[in-house]
Amino acid sequence: MAIRVVTDQAPIQAPTVTGRRGALGSVARGLTRNRKALAGLGVFGLFVVVAILAPVIAPYDPHALQFDQMLQPSRAHLLGTTGTGQDIFSQLLFGTRESLLIALGAGLGATLVSVIIGVSAAYMGGVPDHFLNLFTDFFLVLPTLPLMIIIGTYLNNRGLVVLIGVIVITGWSYGARQLRAQALSLRNREFLEAARVRGERSLYIIVFEILPNMTSLIVAIFFGAALYAVLAAAGLQFIGLGDPNSLSWGTMLYWAQANGALLAGSPVWVLAPGLCIAALGGAFALINYAFDEIGNPALRPVRRRK
Repeated sequence: MAIRVVTDQAPIQAPTVTGRRGALGSVARGLTRNRKALAGLGVFGLFVVVAILAPVIAPYDPHALQFDQMLQPSRAHLLGTTGTGQDIFSQLLFGTRESLLIALGAGLGATLVSVIIGVSAAYMGGVPDHFLNLFTDFFLVLPTLPLMIIIGTYLNNRGLVVLIGVIVITGWSYGARQLRAQALSLRNREFLEAARVRGERSLYIIVFEILPNMTSLIVAIFFGAALYAVLAAAGLQFIGLGDPNSLSWGTMLYWAQANGALLAGSPVWVLAPGLCIAALGGAFALINYAFDEIGNPALRPVRRRK
């Protein structure tokens, strides 16, 4: 005779394992559901297309000195000409390339330094954490603009790499502080303890266990650093610390100021690159709003049920 035992306990379910694509999926959903992020991505995508197709879209060679000086906007020259007879519209299109390169290169470099210093300090703890935290605080309290001017003037070489390096040196500390705080909250979690028990190396734990759980914050820091890079590069180039022979929105402002564009009756020479800088910075800021909401659910707007 078979005896059947009945218990009140629910069957034990196996824990669900979330794939590493979950972080990327949440980021993609956060972007598509946020109108500000979609608007920012649209503006950023437009600038990327312009930078790629600049040789096709531009009607003239941006360096050619073949026109009259200070011509007003017309059908032949949509934005007029510069004080040396160059087409402003062609310069604006080609200037998108270097401006985007500075923003993305400096943003990526500053984010990389922030991740290395911030996450390493939080994970190692002890004396290394104290030293790296003190090093970060030192850069946080330094006045940014005077430091950029001093470094840019001392290096003398006004190339693009030097300009990106100056922006990275002065723009990594704020992101490192945020990443350190987030990594400290993850340092004693169970999945990290399990990785240590398995004998995983510290580098493996940081790269494959900690960083995937900080994806939204890292991307948000990248766009914040890119926004800082756009404004910082334009400011440095405007005061003459960039390469004046290069072609970017900042150098366009530098030559417009040097040639007295406003007094000469050519305000478009100043307004066109200035508006592009503001639009690109606004695009990065709008995209950053979405990642702030992904990383902090309390910032998400409350949706009313119909």
